[in-house]
Amino acid sequence: MDLFATGFQEPRLIRTAPNGDFFIVERGGTVKVVRGITEKGKAEIVAVFAESLHMPFGINFYPSGADPQWVYVGSLHEVVRYPYQNGDLKPRGPSEHIADLPGGEYHWTRDIEFSADGKKMFVAVGAASNIDDPDTTPAEKNTANILEFNPDGSGMRVFASGIRNPVGLAINPSTGELWCSTNERDGLGDNLVPDYITHVQEGGFYGWPWWYMGGHQDPRHQGKHPELKDKAITPDVILNPHNGSLEITFYKGKQFPAEYQGDIFAAEHGSWNRAVRVGYELIRVPLHQSGHASGEYEDFMTGFVVDNEHVWGRPVGVTVAPDGSLLVTDDASNSIWRITYSSQ
Repeated sequence: MDLFATGFQEPRLIRTAPNGDFFIVERGGTVKVVRGITEKGKAEIVAVFAESLHMPFGINFYPSGADPQWVYVGSLHEVVRYPYQNGDLKPRGPSEHIADLPGGEYHWTRDIEFSADGKKMFVAVGAASNIDDPDTTPAEKNTANILEFNPDGSGMRVFASGIRNPVGLAINPSTGELWCSTNERDGLGDNLVPDYITHVQEGGFYGWPWWYMGGHQDPRHQGKHPELKDKAITPDVILNPHNGSLEITFYKGKQFPAEYQGDIFAAEHGSWNRAVRVGYELIRVPLHQSGHASGEYEDFMTGFVVDNEHVWGRPVGVTVAPDGSLLVTDDASNSIWRITYSSQ
């Protein structure tokens, strides 16, 4: 692991463009482009692509494939897109408003992913609260969901619901399934409720706010919606509670050993409300070249925790570089780390 680039302002999600550039979203409202990897493993060029966005997070390229025409950005209350062609360090024109988004700053990340066939756009929208009942709280309308749109922003519908804060989205390249990482609810102690990573079923209900991890009722909503108990889906990969699971990516590179092919790498930002820290790492979810998770995961990049009072790094985003290395954003040290493999 080496320092790839530094000097960012709270770098968050990172995605690799079809031409190999890296697009990084800074929390303050800037999208940057990082180009190239020098012989010493450093970034060659860092350029500002867009500025003055309001709490941006998600970024993606459309249409999928080698020749995108647009860069989409998901901000707190909207999705916009910029005209773009491979190699651009600046947009080819002004941004275009695509869709309004619900929710508020309590959970503000809005990741974007496109279906494998390119016909639909998925946007992750977290709950506007920790545990408010959407039956009685108007601010929760259409939150804690993955929303589906046409790529032009029309045709909005709820693709999957009851996902308290779905932060990172990714399409499994071997199955075409949508996957997400989720930050679950707080207030039930150190050991509840587990965060998770899961494939997302169309029309699926994942429990929030009345149920969690299948048919376990949140005591703060005792007796509500008993008809949903058996409908609440248990996620594929159950993580430590309060891990803060953020961006996920599927490994499609050739640098790592063959057993890593198709596996998930996930950035765990780390707990803020737990007696003993958890997270602050990159994890690997083995899919065993099957495209499906069996439930286990393993620590992959660790060492950011000094002690239970101090940490020096908090992973947020992860992407695969064209050479097969991994790039990981860290909003505590305002850096990007690069993980390479050598058999020597």
